[in-house]
Amino acid sequence: MKSRVDLEGLDPILHERVRLGILVLLVEADELDFTTLKETLGVTDGNLAQHLRVLEEAGVVAVRKTFVGRRPRTYYRLTPEGRRRFLEYLDRLRSILRAWMPETTG
Repeated sequence: MKSRVDLEGLDPILHERVRLGILVLLVEADELDFTTLKETLGVTDGNLAQHLRVLEEAGVVAVRKTFVGRRPRTYYRLTPEGRRRFLEYLDRLRSILRAWMPETTG
């Protein structure tokens, strides 16, 4: 039997399904607007707004507000700190998986 899983190093701000999805999308696209994030993740306005607020307050995402015509549009991007934390999160997740995945021979 394997020993207890050590999840201690996983960033609690990032380790949540919607927030992790936001980060993955922003790494790929650099900057996305609120509507694109909402539709891609399949969440409600309120749910997405709350998760984005958590990420913004933690310094993980930056917000840029603008207008397209007369309509406001809000864009999000990863901050350098957010990118660093995301990469650290992925490294920690890889180490957990390596400890629990059987070695493959090939």
